[in-house]
Amino acid sequence: MSTKSHAGEATPPFWSTRYGIATTVALDNAAARSLHAYGEWAEQETTLLSALLDEGQTVLEFGGDFAAHALWMAQVVGPLGQVHLAEPRRIRFQQACANVAINGLDNVFTHPVWLGRGKGQASLASLTPAGRAGTDEKVRIATVDSLRLDALHLLKINLSHALVDVLAGAGETVRTHRPLIYARLTGLDEAQSEVDAIKALGYRVWSHVPYLYNADNHSGSDINIFPGMVQQNVIAAPADGRFEFADRLEL
Repeated sequence: MSTKSHAGEATPPFWSTRYGIATTVALDNAAARSLHAYGEWAEQETTLLSALLDEGQTVLEFGGDFAAHALWMAQVVGPLGQVHLAEPRRIRFQQACANVAINGLDNVFTHPVWLGRGKGQASLASLTPAGRAGTDEKVRIATVDSLRLDALHLLKINLSHALVDVLAGAGETVRTHRPLIYARLTGLDEAQSEVDAIKALGYRVWSHVPYLYNADNHSGSDINIFPGMVQQNVIAAPADGRFEFADRLEL
């Protein structure tokens, strides 16, 4: 059995990726196209973070990206660790859950919520201009603090227009656990306020600009469907901690 992509070509019902099996999804976004073409997504992010995570640790990721990185992080932290994946968009949440389930990852916990500064409900379109135009999909809002995590070693934020509000609802968690923070910046107009919000928590912040195409990709493809495209990301660590990223631009 096969399905049709948005371009009409036949695709298998499952994709073999670098970190496990993924269900086929519509090729209408960069993460899906990368998983389809290369069997991985934003692999240069995992290259950086692989040196920072260890067995038994706890990760919270906001923005599922079809669990592409959750599959990897679940392997890194092992059976004694935990990966918490928050994804507010209903279909993407279901797709992420499917990928977690078919890979048998019982150390991954999924949360169908938008992480912000309060609680309640809102339309997805009102929370991010990156939401599908005109959508009236309602999503539940919760704070990171309301998850009451027993530990947190990495807070990973993949969604744009979210970082400041996520941190506003994570004050107690960040003060208690002092996790590393890895986040995708929104853009020129919001980047300064996002960096300032991280620094206000007593953190140092460094730039990380990973390319979407990885020449050493899982599929061995030398066709770059993302020519010159990069993510504008940051890695942050407590100012009084042991982490130092001397090879990166400090912001």
